[in-house]
Amino acid sequence: MTRKAPMPRLILATRNAAKLTEFRRILRPLLPGVRLLSLRRFRAEPIHESGRTFEQNARLKALAAAKQTGMVALADDSGLEVEALGGAPSVRSSRFAGPTDEDRTAEVLRLLRSVPANKRRAKFVCAAAVATPDGKVKVVRAECRGQITYQPRGRAGFGYDPIFVHEGYTRTFAQVTRAEKDRLSHRGKALRKAAALVRDALARM
Repeated sequence: MTRKAPMPRLILATRNAAKLTEFRRILRPLLPGVRLLSLRRFRAEPIHESGRTFEQNARLKALAAAKQTGMVALADDSGLEVEALGGAPSVRSSRFAGPTDEDRTAEVLRLLRSVPANKRRAKFVCAAAVATPDGKVKVVRAECRGQITYQPRGRAGFGYDPIFVHEGYTRTFAQVTRAEKDRLSHRGKALRKAAALVRDALARM
């Protein structure tokens, strides 16, 4: 009797519940037959984001997760860059001001309170890295551009979604449908690129 091959597994190197949900929603149709496992299931050591760029942080997280679990790992590092703030908060997006999403969005709006609509341009950036336990890693990058609102709008999404409107739209990322956000967003674009890297990495395991 032929033994059935085990289902390939991919570690999603994040402990952020909202991001994990988005990862799985985007990746499931791209990686059918692959088990998408949360890093939270493993006794992995904390991964410090000490890089100066999104790409460096994504590499650090993916390599650490692959080494600690012995599996192919996918990690991302992403954030918001606001032109009027000199590109801030950038890689410090999750640590910008206060412990909650509301604290951070409020601080961005406070800093932009006197900035007119035509100068509130911003972009979301996402670097996604795929690593194998032997230390090989590849990174892809994607962006989406838009502008910052004057106040939060919408209850969906997470992070800076309630204050970001994609170019050509009038609704924030917290107001659009999940399908719209996945199609337009920096993370959706980056994960669609990364899915091919995951398939290649799993094929070599």
